[in-house]
Amino acid sequence: MKRNFLLLILLLAMPTIILAACGGSSAAQSASNQEPVSEQAEPAQAPAGDPAAGRELFIATCAACHGPAGQGVPGLGKDMTNSEFIAGLTDDELVEFIKMGRDPSDLLNTTGVAMPPKGGNPALSDQDLYDITAYIRSLQK
Repeated sequence: MKRNFLLLILLLAMPTIILAACGGSSAAQSASNQEPVSEQAEPAQAPAGDPAAGRELFIATCAACHGPAGQGVPGLGKDMTNSEFIAGLTDDELVEFIKMGRDPSDLLNTTGVAMPPKGGNPALSDQDLYDITAYIRSLQK
């Protein structure tokens, strides 16, 4: 039984051994003849947001708490027109924040009201969120 097992392992390993012996050095040579590849990739650009499309989405999703012009609704949503928090985030970071929302237990939540992920609209795509972000940026004073 043990002998049959060893024979099976040897048979399964044989193609790998033969390929390594026959073609290994030529593959290494062709790889060394290629141009070096730069290890530094350019960072991915955030999708451009459309503030006009973002306005419509913002009004439908965010305005109940933040007001249609982002001025905030007392006791519900913060004023976005002069928010240092928003101004300090990149578009990618703001999109991620909107995706996650903010729990009332978060120490930075000063309203005590939950901001649901995606403003409570799970149908919003990443592009929708970039559009909303572009609209929010247009509100900033």
